[in-house]
Amino acid sequence: MSERALKIGVVMDPIADIAYKKDTSLAMLWAAQDRGASLHYLEPGDLFLRDGRAFGRLRALTVHRDPAHWFDLGDPEPRPLAELDVILMRQDPPVDTHFLNAVHLLGFAEREGVLVVNPTRALLECNEKLFAQQFPQCCAPTLVSCSEAELRAFHAEQGDVILKPLDGMGGSGIFHVQPEGRNLGAIIETLTERGRRQIMAQRYLPEIRDGDTRILLVEGEPVPYGLARVPLAGETRGNLAAGGTGVSRELTERDHWLIRQVQPVIREKGLMFVGLDVIGDYITEINVTSPTCVREIDDQRGTDIAGDLMDAIQRRLATRRG
Repeated sequence: MSERALKIGVVMDPIADIAYKKDTSLAMLWAAQDRGASLHYLEPGDLFLRDGRAFGRLRALTVHRDPAHWFDLGDPEPRPLAELDVILMRQDPPVDTHFLNAVHLLGFAEREGVLVVNPTRALLECNEKLFAQQFPQCCAPTLVSCSEAELRAFHAEQGDVILKPLDGMGGSGIFHVQPEGRNLGAIIETLTERGRRQIMAQRYLPEIRDGDTRILLVEGEPVPYGLARVPLAGETRGNLAAGGTGVSRELTERDHWLIRQVQPVIREKGLMFVGLDVIGDYITEINVTSPTCVREIDDQRGTDIAGDLMDAIQRRLATRRG
C-alpha cells in the first residue's frame, strides 16, 4: 500500500450485526487489509475527548471472506486517534445528536492530521436530502416545511407527492400521498410532530417503477455502473432495506449530466465517497454519511469499487505528505 503500512480506523455500527452478503463497509475493510493496512475498530460510543485531544477505545480488527466468520476483534485499548492515518466514518443514519457528536469528536482527530472519510465539515454541512436542493436544476419540485398549510398547498399543486423526514435512511418514514389525499392530515401531523419538525415533500416520480438508481462517485469520478433498486410490487420505495431488488445498469447521458452539475461542489468539499440517488431524470438525495451498494455492483459487474476508494485514499495521503 505504501512504504509504511497504513493504520486505518473504522467507526461503524456493530460489525457483528452487518449483512455479510451486501455490506459496503466490509468491502472497504477487505480492500484496505488486502493492501497491507492494519485495521482498528470503533463503535461511536468508543470515541472520547480528553483535554482537547480525540481518543478511542481501539480494537485490532481482522476481516475474513467467510459468511460464518467475517471478523476477529482484539481487546479495546484507549489510544489517541492521531495514531491513525485514516478513519472511515461509516456509522449509519439517522443523523441525530449522537451521530453529530461523533462527527465533532472526529473533527479533533482531523485537526491533528488524520484523514477522515468523508471529511467532518462536509458531514456536518451536507444533510443528504437538503444537500441535493443546492442543485434545483437536478431535482423534482420540492418543498421543505413544517407548516401543514404549506404542505397541503404543495400537495394540491402537485397532485401526487412523497412526504419524508429529513434524517431517515433505508426508506423509513416515507409516505406516498396520491391526488385524493387520503390520510394526508395524519401523515403531516405524524412526520412534522404537530408542526415542530421540518419535513420534505417532493412530486411523486412514477419512474420509481423502473428503480431508484444509486450512482457512486469516488473522488468525484463516477463508477460507470449504477444500481437500480426496483421496488416490490405495490411499493413506492426502492431501497434494498425496504425489499427492493438491485439491478446494475450503465449510466445514461442524463446521469452524466446530473453528475457534472454536482461534481464541482463535491470536489470543493473534499468528499471522497458519495452516492447519488436518481429516479428518472432527477436526483432525490446525495448520500455522504455511509453510501452503500458497492457489493451489489461489484458482484454484477466485476468492479472493485472499494479498492478504487482505497487507492484514492492512498493518493490523497501522498499528496498531503508532499
